[in-house]
Amino acid sequence: MRIKKGGWGHRLLNTLASARERAEKERSMLEDALGHAYEGLIITDADGIILKINEAYARFLGLRVEEMVGRHVTEVIENTRMHIVARSGVPEIAQIQEIRGREMVCSRIPIFEDGKVVAVVGKVMFQDVADLFAMTDKFKKLKSELEYYKSELSKRLSVKYSFNHIVGTSKELEWVKELGRRVARSNTTVLLKGESGTGKELFAHAIHIESHRALGPFIKVNCAAIPENLFEAELFGYKEGAFTGARIRGKRGRFAMAHHGTIFLDEVSELPLNMQVKLLRVLQEREIEPVGGERPEPVDVRIIAASNRDLETLVRQGLFRHDLYYRLNVVMLEIPPLRARRDDIPLLIRFHLRQLEKETGIPVEGVTPEVEEAFKNYPWPGNIRELRNVLEQTLYLKGGNTITIQDIPRFLVRSGAPGESPDQHRTLKYILQQVEEETIRRAIQEEKGNRLAAAARLGISKSSLYAKAAQYEIDD
Repeated sequence: MRIKKGGWGHRLLNTLASARERAEKERSMLEDALGHAYEGLIITDADGIILKINEAYARFLGLRVEEMVGRHVTEVIENTRMHIVARSGVPEIAQIQEIRGREMVCSRIPIFEDGKVVAVVGKVMFQDVADLFAMTDKFKKLKSELEYYKSELSKRLSVKYSFNHIVGTSKELEWVKELGRRVARSNTTVLLKGESGTGKELFAHAIHIESHRALGPFIKVNCAAIPENLFEAELFGYKEGAFTGARIRGKRGRFAMAHHGTIFLDEVSELPLNMQVKLLRVLQEREIEPVGGERPEPVDVRIIAASNRDLETLVRQGLFRHDLYYRLNVVMLEIPPLRARRDDIPLLIRFHLRQLEKETGIPVEGVTPEVEEAFKNYPWPGNIRELRNVLEQTLYLKGGNTITIQDIPRFLVRSGAPGESPDQHRTLKYILQQVEEETIRRAIQEEKGNRLAAAARLGISKSSLYAKAAQYEIDD
């Protein structure tokens, strides 16, 4: 038969030739891969006859490749299960097999075609299980060292939290977390806005640890806790002999301590007006002037400020400088209150119960559906901090391994809620403390963190309010 050039027969022959050439290249590449692999590799057919074996495996067995190919696998490899896998079709992963007095870790994988086993691939992962144990021990040691150094670094830098510690999957929270991650990569000033207990400090830590300043210091300043006459010395430090009672060598201020790192100004709304001017200069000039100093000193810090009071309202009232507000409010992260993301409450309950279980040693399986519903219906004026405090109190009062509706504080249970029953196990003192704590929290919340106004509302002195707030661990 004459084959015409360009005809169908000619084209078919060309196609077959090309296919053969590709197959030959693929076979050659497979041969190279098998030959140069560090691990031992072997391939048998469905009857256990050796089709391929690489040099590494042959050397380990003390044989030549030519001696092994074509023979049944049981004739050349002791304790082999390649033929068994060929019959069962069940893969065996990371099994220990003893060969020539040495233990190996190997895997056997069946290859299927049209539902039938056509071959089995065997791979020696380690030629001696002692190698695996040595590697595991080395990994454990390295991991232990890494955890130690991370812990020590965290202690020295005062950083505790990352974005992974901010629990919740609601779209409201995820959006703020994503914005926080993006702004962390820059050097810009950040203003955190949110109610008391929403996690503003967690966000400050997380932004620092994801920034290029992560290895620098993280210095927290609670502006509401510093007496007005000590603000300047605390923030900017002082030189020797700056005033009566000053330390002989002077004192570094918080800004100097935060050099090359981040300073977190919590409750920045409580800064006196004269200190607001000095903070504005730091933001504009990137320098500080210690008390008693002769010249300004450059400082490289990133400022993260937080407030649970509305700074815009304070600006209109003349209590906060508008120029400082605009300098701080370059990027604002408004952290949603817990009542705005109620779907996160079950996650938060589980997360904090696991933490509290470790801290207190009190076992707890979880909460009943009625308790979860009560938690979701409560407005949580103290937000996540209040939720955690309630869970901790409940751990000490619960009757069984699971927290029931009878175990939680009365103010959490709605009138007529399912399972509600009179609580005859709590003392009058406990109930009064619960009411007092909740009343103080609400007063501070309603006065937007202004403790003087909250004290006036409650008819007590400011010092009494501070003492009670400290007792119940109530932060603005």
